[in-house]
Amino acid sequence: MAAVPSPTIYKIRVATGNYLFGGTMDNISISLVGTHGETHKFQLDKFGKDFSPGKVEEFVVETQMELGDILLVRLHKEPYGFFPPTNWNCSFIEVETPEGQTHRFPCYQWILGYPTFELREGTAKIARLDANDPLLSEHRRYELLAKQETYRYKDYQPGWPKCLDADSVDHLHLSDQYSSIKSCSFRVLLKTAEIELKLKGLLNLKGSWKKLADIRRAFWFYRTPTSEYVSKHWDEDAFFGYQYLNGASPGIIQRCTEIPAKFPVTQEMVVESLGLETTLEKEVETDRQIGRQIIEKGVGGFLRTNRHLTSFFSFQLTQQPGPRSPIFLPTDSEWEWALAKFWVRNSTLYIHELLAHLLHTHLLVEVFLLATLRQLPKCHPVHKLLIPHFRYTLHINILGRTHLLAPNGMLDKMIGTGFQGLSQLVARGLSKLTYSMLCLPDDLRDRGVDSLPNYYYKEDGLKLWSAIESFVSGMIGLYYLSDGAVEKDMELQAWVAEIFEKCFHQRQSSGFPAHLGTVAELTKYLTMIIFTCSVRHASVNNSQFDFGAWMPNYPSTMRRPPPESKGGMTFADILETLPDVSTSCQMLLILWLLSRERGDKRSLGYYPEEHFTEEGPKKVIATFQKQLSKISQEIVERNRRLPLPYNYLNPPEVENSISI
Repeated sequence: MAAVPSPTIYKIRVATGNYLFGGTMDNISISLVGTHGETHKFQLDKFGKDFSPGKVEEFVVETQMELGDILLVRLHKEPYGFFPPTNWNCSFIEVETPEGQTHRFPCYQWILGYPTFELREGTAKIARLDANDPLLSEHRRYELLAKQETYRYKDYQPGWPKCLDADSVDHLHLSDQYSSIKSCSFRVLLKTAEIELKLKGLLNLKGSWKKLADIRRAFWFYRTPTSEYVSKHWDEDAFFGYQYLNGASPGIIQRCTEIPAKFPVTQEMVVESLGLETTLEKEVETDRQIGRQIIEKGVGGFLRTNRHLTSFFSFQLTQQPGPRSPIFLPTDSEWEWALAKFWVRNSTLYIHELLAHLLHTHLLVEVFLLATLRQLPKCHPVHKLLIPHFRYTLHINILGRTHLLAPNGMLDKMIGTGFQGLSQLVARGLSKLTYSMLCLPDDLRDRGVDSLPNYYYKEDGLKLWSAIESFVSGMIGLYYLSDGAVEKDMELQAWVAEIFEKCFHQRQSSGFPAHLGTVAELTKYLTMIIFTCSVRHASVNNSQFDFGAWMPNYPSTMRRPPPESKGGMTFADILETLPDVSTSCQMLLILWLLSRERGDKRSLGYYPEEHFTEEGPKKVIATFQKQLSKISQEIVERNRRLPLPYNYLNPPEVENSISI
């Protein structure tokens, strides 16, 4: 009689995500798929409750089969008695072989209903490394087919990047939605702010403000040190100019090498501002002028800089010079000069919110995200690298489309462009967007501000760009050993081609690549994406309430047209031009919500979900985290010496992804 072979014992560890209601009462079974075969289903069950949130539980599976290398695990989620199905947040599965080797199978998503769900062993691989394995090659292919069916594109507005075909956050997979903590925090913030404004009788109050001091009644206990500073210094010319370096709109200014023909400012106009020791022409020639035309609103201005001072000294409120388009100067009457600055700040708001914020971060990143899900399988190293930087972006973008951007939505009612105007402005912005504008070192050089002093956005941003670039280079170097490996990665090429088509409409003049041929090109492209998801968004989002809570510094609309002549301007005219009480308070409410972290935050470089399972990537991540810590220490030390600290790009304040 033949001896019965000893069973092969595998230890199975199952990690449930630490989310509210993340556990399940459903029956969970597992099948192991190896190079030599597949086991039948084994129910994972012990005495007591299994699969509780935040717990790692161990089970034993015995089989008579020799499986070889474990390639996949199949999870079978099935009914438990007569109980209804419960969702399960699975973090990972670990399988320990009889030889003591441990294989991790990352999951990090919600499993709904009663599916059979396959997880692949976590080693990152590009497609050519699976070419000789039919099982894994098919797994890659079917995963992408399923994702392409789930994540479809649609047009939201003509000339915009495409977006996800979903009309509500309820249409998102649970893994793409806010966590319970984040959703609850959002609702509490919204209701608290609404109740405060309603109790004060401001939210629905039409009509002009009676005096600027009344604005302090709005959000009286929602103040920050910076918003307080702004309310005290907003009307100072030096602080007005400072904001274009280190305020909510730090990417607008550019060096002026000649005086534009459509801006006929003369030496006589600005002599009192510049002083007798210099001239306008000398300032331009000696490279001390920074200028910017805000084309979409027709506002021109010049900014004078030296070691300690940044100040505008002339404005024109239209693009067409002439007798009905006066140039406003600091030597004009108090309220004429103030009104000109209000118009510039109003124009800056449009550029900031609709282009620098909405287009350059939210809308672009949504396409980066969708292309990653649709063209790169979970085992692809680029997918693993990028996926933490897309967390919750679909949720916040759909909220934005349904509540903020839609016709008759909040922005339609609160900003002067209205829905049609903002739609056209975003489309025009995309038609002019270039690759170099999203790559910070190139952008600073192209704008001629790479050597500008006291430009803390530039200083901190360059440090973070360099750290991210080093991080990406370290990761990519583990998987792409030559330019040919990049060139021949068809999944990667399909990914970048889809972004070029769906985001940039295949516009060659944009400079965005439709193909990546070298390791250096891939490194720069990925650096740009991660920087956009994190640092760029932090710079334009986190500062909104600080610089916009004091409405005169950030008016969302102007109720009268720009003045066509000088003289006779009064304080009453100012109040009749600025937004009314209700519009001001609703804009404050939006800025508060968009600037506040709603819980469940993950700062730049914090990766609690281990998508990479090998030691090499873990070491690269650790090095990146050390670099970020050093940068943070430098920023904290610098800020101690500043009257107004610039903390928006301090790594702990920068979120990994666009989630707000």
